[in-house]
Amino acid sequence: MSGFLAVLVVVLIFVVIFQIAKASEYVSILKGEKKARQQSNRVNGTLLIVFLVLGLIGVYYCHDVLSAKFLFLSASEQGEGIDNMIVWTLAITGVVFVITQILLFWFSFKYQEKEGQKAFYFPHNNKLELIWTVIPAIALTILVAIGLRHWFRITSDAPKEAAVIEITGKQFNWLIRYPGKDGQLGRKFFKNINDANNPVGQDWDDQLNKDDFMATEMHMVVGKPVKLIIGSRDVIHDVGLSHFRLKMDAVPGIPTTLWFTPKYTTAEMKVKTGNPDFVYEISCDQMCGSGHYSMKANIVVETQEEFDAWTAKQVAQYGVAHPAPAAPEAPAADSASAEKTVAVNAGK
Repeated sequence: MSGFLAVLVVVLIFVVIFQIAKASEYVSILKGEKKARQQSNRVNGTLLIVFLVLGLIGVYYCHDVLSAKFLFLSASEQGEGIDNMIVWTLAITGVVFVITQILLFWFSFKYQEKEGQKAFYFPHNNKLELIWTVIPAIALTILVAIGLRHWFRITSDAPKEAAVIEITGKQFNWLIRYPGKDGQLGRKFFKNINDANNPVGQDWDDQLNKDDFMATEMHMVVGKPVKLIIGSRDVIHDVGLSHFRLKMDAVPGIPTTLWFTPKYTTAEMKVKTGNPDFVYEISCDQMCGSGHYSMKANIVVETQEEFDAWTAKQVAQYGVAHPAPAAPEAPAADSASAEKTVAVNAGK
């Protein structure tokens, strides 16, 4: 029934539009085509000005209403530069957008068809062509160059003191591996993957794997550079670190890297944001399947002492995959033999 009503409404709308068009045609015939066209241009020109004013008010209102939902300040040193780049990009493109839209709508209103007003024939001007081609090209080149500078910075070699963390995307969660005390991650091979006790396929013949451990959340030390080694087990994911203003694709078979330096601990961000429940998050910024929405993990930024205390509690994945054999149970004491022994000892 609801489908029938929807079709009926659509048909009625088409009938109304058709009748309006026919009525306009009759009015044009009665008034004369030129007069009707001028009247139509006047109405359209006025509506364009109204649309321009309402549109600009709407843009300001949306910004005012949604500004509270903007992400808080960048939580990484590298993110500050990226924030500045975005602000400059929005400022430059915003000014150009507002000026061009005002000119576009104002010209449509001012130079509408009127009695005694004749269009000025202006086919070409080399100077103007040069200005509106070269200036935007220079501006865009500068913006792209600034973007590349930040990109090369976060994807360059990490500082030697950087902590190494491996993160692997999997439908639909993140697998996080730490190198342990030796500071080096062991080899892995995709044929070794086993969801029961070897989710990233560690090669147990590699001694470097003996102290690597897996974690359900990512821990890092404030003020210490972190190098992420990013991969995927299945499809293309994307490590989204919105609080740090970073993201990087996770591609099967092609490890990618980025590094950054966290500026504030989780506890400090709770104070700065006024949100006692604040947590840093890792999201998947690439549509990766039906469970994409659930690919979330938490990040804990803490002091070196807190980080050391946390790592001390972690169990190496090798120990999980190779649990120590249970100690054999002690044979049950033979009560009859014991009583006999006691009786013999008593008789001596």
